[in-house]
Amino acid sequence: MGKSGLGGIFQVAYHVPGSLSADLNIRWTAPCDCTLLHVSAVGSNAYAAGLIVGTSADPNGYLTTYSIGVSNTPVQKEAITDFSGALSDSQYPRISDGDILVLTLDYDYAAGGSANASADVTIVLTFAPG
Repeated sequence: MGKSGLGGIFQVAYHVPGSLSADLNIRWTAPCDCTLLHVSAVGSNAYAAGLIVGTSADPNGYLTTYSIGVSNTPVQKEAITDFSGALSDSQYPRISDGDILVLTLDYDYAAGGSANASADVTIVLTFAPG
């Protein structure tokens, strides 16, 4: 399927099973111009990891560090005001074809305090092409 055939909304998901023992650095290249509509992130245990979302040019450009959901209850970021990074410009983040999206996960974040490792982390990103 070519870039023009992407059609409607699409999702990119990541799942890391087991207790995390290090931070994650996930990178994904956009296959087309798109808009980030929604981020959902959760771990299975009671220990929150910290998630940052941006680009290779500004790693926290869309979402500055926030605690993901715990105990299998995801935290969602979807309203225009949720996207708080410098690249968001008070609107849903626009990503150009070929941009590198960066997800950085601090595996034992706990809002910056002393913490234990998050486990069974799932991150889902929802995009609209165009």
